[in-house]
Amino acid sequence: MFLQRSAVAAVRRAAPRAAARRTFVSSIVRRDASKENPPSSGPRSLLEGYKKLEDIKTTEDLLPPGAKPGTVPTDLEQATGLERLEILGKMQGIDVFDMKPLDSSRVGTLEDPIVVNSAGEEQYVGCTGCPADSHQVLWITLTREEPVARCMECGSAYKMHYIGPPDDPHAHHAENAYPRPKNMADFIKPEYANL
Repeated sequence: MFLQRSAVAAVRRAAPRAAARRTFVSSIVRRDASKENPPSSGPRSLLEGYKKLEDIKTTEDLLPPGAKPGTVPTDLEQATGLERLEILGKMQGIDVFDMKPLDSSRVGTLEDPIVVNSAGEEQYVGCTGCPADSHQVLWITLTREEPVARCMECGSAYKMHYIGPPDDPHAHHAENAYPRPKNMADFIKPEYANL
């Protein structure tokens, strides 16, 4: 009786699976490249019809043309703002945001710190030690007022190099109502703080 019930249960489970199986079909569309780009037109540049980085002056220059009616837009045809700036830079072989990792083959010293470029008023640096990943990530804040800081774990020194727009001498900045919070740099002896 037990074997009979288990055989019936196995048949019930197996029957719907066999009926539900389908084969996988794919199709390949082959296009003739010679018809789309006739040889008489010559090689076309990827940037043809698009502005180069040196031609971009305002945010209006970063507005895309959009896709032709009836087509799906590419990233280049629909990206705006900083994303468009990054795409245009990559097409010219320029890494606009300098995304390569920092030098972790050495420990930065106060005489020869690891330089970090920044276009803003402050920059966050994640230190993992030397060699890389020798300690947990410790986040260090570098500002224009305090451009040099050290990692509390490994002692590596980092220096912010400001590459942003120049200061406007006519701008009137409001005084900060909140004082800067204290950090470990406030407790360093003055003779060690001289850079």
